[in-house]
Amino acid sequence: MSVIYGLIPGMILLGLVSVLVFFWAVRSGQYDDMEGPAHRILDDDDMNDGDSPKS
Repeated sequence: MSVIYGLIPGMILLGLVSVLVFFWAVRSGQYDDMEGPAHRILDDDDMNDGDSPKS
């Protein structure tokens, strides 16, 4: 039973750190462009400027 007296403050501290990290990520712009990487993979970067697409 005495272990719970150490676990409760530890869990509260872990929860507060998690919330602070989440707010830091939101303020620093980590969640601004969620669809950009999904569309970027569809771009054809293999072609050079002088190449024409092959059909």
